[in-house]
Amino acid sequence: MPSDWVEVEKVVATTRVKVRRKGEGPPLVVLHHDFGTPPDLPFYDLLAQSFDVVVPEHPGFGESERPVWMRSVRDLAALYRALLNELEVERPILVGLGFGGWVAAEMATMGAGDVERLVLVGSMGIRPNEGFILDQALVGYMDYAQAAFEDPARFDAVYGAQPSNDQLELWDICREMCFRIAWKPYMYSVSLPFLLSSLPVRTLLVWGREDKIVPVSTAAQFEEALPDATLSVIDNCGHAVDMEQPEALGGLIRNFCTG
Repeated sequence: MPSDWVEVEKVVATTRVKVRRKGEGPPLVVLHHDFGTPPDLPFYDLLAQSFDVVVPEHPGFGESERPVWMRSVRDLAALYRALLNELEVERPILVGLGFGGWVAAEMATMGAGDVERLVLVGSMGIRPNEGFILDQALVGYMDYAQAAFEDPARFDAVYGAQPSNDQLELWDICREMCFRIAWKPYMYSVSLPFLLSSLPVRTLLVWGREDKIVPVSTAAQFEEALPDATLSVIDNCGHAVDMEQPEALGGLIRNFCTG
């Protein structure tokens, strides 16, 4: 198995997209949070022990080019389907984290036969019946990222007690792109629950019990909407399950996809 991540850039839908890849085995695509992703996370390396892991950077959320034409999350999902074709990735396991879960769900509804399995972790995309999705316009961008963690020490371990100016700028860029494509309605789709009702893809739902960004009660709404879904709730964990509990999440995904 390759020891290092391979980084490439692909142009799809006239947009330059940065992609990192590592590992061997069934293809697995990880779609990251709305506040971006550090490039080096233990979670990604854990998955690369069992899968061919592909981690694209959302266009407009970092170093990937901003698509000025993009107006919706479904646009982003369509772009990613074109990207996977360009990368020659067939029938991948889609793992969506938070906002990335919404994108993954939209991708699956566009062609269920192209998806092996679906994993949604603290996913946005459905309007909560109880509570609300935390509005990042009402808090600072660093406060929003911190809200994704139940344990402040885990936030510090990932980003540092004093995040760099580059990181602060990145969070601001991510927030602006969210406002471009997921503002009205904020972080959910009216149509997604209805589209999910006919999705014949085995799905794993994972939530942190202390999720302060997407209420854990929303997991039950996804479970009700999906024909074949299994739910796992992780204690002592917030929204960023991949960063707070990487071993637990990695184990759940491995067992779900290889069992």
